[in-house]
Amino acid sequence: MNFFERYLTVWVALCIVAGIALGKFAPELAQSLDAMAISVNGAPVVSIPIAICLFFMMYPIMVKIDFHEVVRAGKAVKPVGLTLFINWAVKPFTMYAIASFFLGTLFLGFIGPEATDLVKMPLGKDMLPGETYGAGTVVLVDGVRMLEVPLWRSYLAGCILLGIAPCTAMVLVWGYLSKGNDGHTLVMVAINSLTMLVLFGFLGGFLLGVGRLPVPWQALLLSIGVYVALPLVAGYASRKWIIATQGEEWFREKFLHFLTPVTISALLITLVILFSLKGETIVQNPLTILWIAIPLFVQTVAIFALGYVLAKALGLSYENAAPTAMIGASNHFEVAIATAAMLYGLSSGAALATVVGVLIEVPLMLMLVRFCLGTQGWFNK
Repeated sequence: MNFFERYLTVWVALCIVAGIALGKFAPELAQSLDAMAISVNGAPVVSIPIAICLFFMMYPIMVKIDFHEVVRAGKAVKPVGLTLFINWAVKPFTMYAIASFFLGTLFLGFIGPEATDLVKMPLGKDMLPGETYGAGTVVLVDGVRMLEVPLWRSYLAGCILLGIAPCTAMVLVWGYLSKGNDGHTLVMVAINSLTMLVLFGFLGGFLLGVGRLPVPWQALLLSIGVYVALPLVAGYASRKWIIATQGEEWFREKFLHFLTPVTISALLITLVILFSLKGETIVQNPLTILWIAIPLFVQTVAIFALGYVLAKALGLSYENAAPTAMIGASNHFEVAIATAAMLYGLSSGAALATVVGVLIEVPLMLMLVRFCLGTQGWFNK
């Protein structure tokens, strides 16, 4: 791990403090950034600052993908099938169930049954103030129509978006530290990225609808195009060009190492923007972070345990079992943050919930790495 990755938790904490301070002492700047968006039919759809930041977060992941390896990995039915099963048939639904129980039942008294959040109007919807949509009511705020929803449901939306965004570039680090099969980890990052093009919008729309939250299908599909497909195409094209002109050794030894701090920097800038808009909420009720973090913690540990146990039952080697469980436990929080900001707004509870996912990811995954290293003897050589 390089300097940025090793101390990512520290940088995240500092950016949270910086964002809160920015929101308190320069709120106009944060609101100006939130207003910079591409609109469709008068509705803000793509946040320009988030789109730029996310491109630089996603591009290094996409440029690592070797599509020939993806094809070859498809022949390893057990690890690939188990990873896809956990990530897309189990994880989204357990996240919904766990987050609903904690936020909508167990912690509802702490969050506030009457507490509400203002989120963006669903793309393409033309409703008048007072009309209802799902669990929300259309209201006018400074002349702009917004949807007022229960606060806990807004947090739930962010948790849902984390649950349907499996695997991130950081899982390559977790797989390496746990002495897993790096090739399998990289291939599953690639396969998950490709699978997201199909299932992210479908599962997101379905689960958000079950949760009685706005389901802006057009915006979900557009988010996939902007935040996944665009960096994927850019990564594929630039990879071919760089290897053809500079050689594969220069690409791996020089170019990829240069991109890592760029990725982390873009993520940290995004966090400053997000927390600048949620700083007041956190200062008034710092336990908000705890209420969101607990169900995310339970979900991560449960999914990891399921993947690890099933890998053992299927007879996988430790080298494949460890990254398979890690991939299921880890979240693609870059996509989740950007999608929450685009669908519901940078200042929404949904965006805050996805940021909490970043906050707990590093220390929690390091804990799971240590668990894997201590249980290598459970698996056959």
